[in-house]
Amino acid sequence: MYRLKVILLTIAAAAAILLSAPRACAQEESYRFDIGAGLGMGGYMGDLNESNPFGRPGFTGDLAFRYRFDTRWALTTMLGYSALSGNSADLGAALPDNAEYKFKSSVIDLSERVEVNFFAFGIGETYKKLRRWSPYLAVGVGLAMASCEGSNHIAFTIPMAVGVKYKLRERINLGLEFSMTKAFGDRLDGDIADLYQVKSSFLKNTDWYSRLALSVSYEFGLRCPTCHYYD
Repeated sequence: MYRLKVILLTIAAAAAILLSAPRACAQEESYRFDIGAGLGMGGYMGDLNESNPFGRPGFTGDLAFRYRFDTRWALTTMLGYSALSGNSADLGAALPDNAEYKFKSSVIDLSERVEVNFFAFGIGETYKKLRRWSPYLAVGVGLAMASCEGSNHIAFTIPMAVGVKYKLRERINLGLEFSMTKAFGDRLDGDIADLYQVKSSFLKNTDWYSRLALSVSYEFGLRCPTCHYYD
């Protein structure tokens, strides 16, 4: 009986020591996924605007779902909307027969992008040299549909973006992004084409649209939390 009491007391003491031992835990858990939304202004470059991406700014918004491979690389699916407009009066040049053109269109696009952070993005885990902010670059492929004056046009796209993100809290991120998207088509502005009646190559005679947006996102899907003990 005496031996049993000693054994039980020894086990209890060992458990108390383990439970009270200091732990060096990572301050941030690692999450696989990120979902967010952005709002800002969009612009158009094409036949009616040759140089200023925000000559006639309009509303733009997007929803994004991101798979985070690690602290630097991510794959993002993005659904966006842009209100575009243009006017030949902005060109500062006379068109054949003194013609005048203007348009308003709505563009919905779906894209898949690869993003790379300049720094390891995160908080806590100082041994990983994480930073609470990081610039990033993104490029991808997509599909856009433009609705203008009752007609719809579809084009393949290549979105390209540069931005900066900041971790407000462990799972909440803020972002500021500027993007330019090349559309492999000349109908984002409706049926306006060849204003100067000069034919050009398909690659050159295409439209672009831009975005400048603020975003907020939330991380979820715990990856693999671990703790590290020290004596």
